[in-house]
Amino acid sequence: MECRSNCGACCIIPSISSPIPGMPEGKPAGVPCIHLTNDFRCGIFHSPDRPAICGGFQAEKLVCGDNREDALRTLADLQGIEVSGQ
Repeated sequence: MECRSNCGACCIIPSISSPIPGMPEGKPAGVPCIHLTNDFRCGIFHSPDRPAICGGFQAEKLVCGDNREDALRTLADLQGIEVSGQ
């Protein structure tokens, strides 16, 4: 499966404990990465500074579902958080 346009769920929902450029402590669950663009793409996707954890995430139907809302909901359930208005 290819990454869905205008989604960004994987850049919002999961907590990331490794440093991200501009976010040296990583990011909490449910907080958008500062590199998430207005069209929900990774602004450092091709950068060597992109964390390995981000590069290791692969879009899969089981996690991403049929649309952005499915992906947000599934990832939030896995992370154990509530999601509203992302």
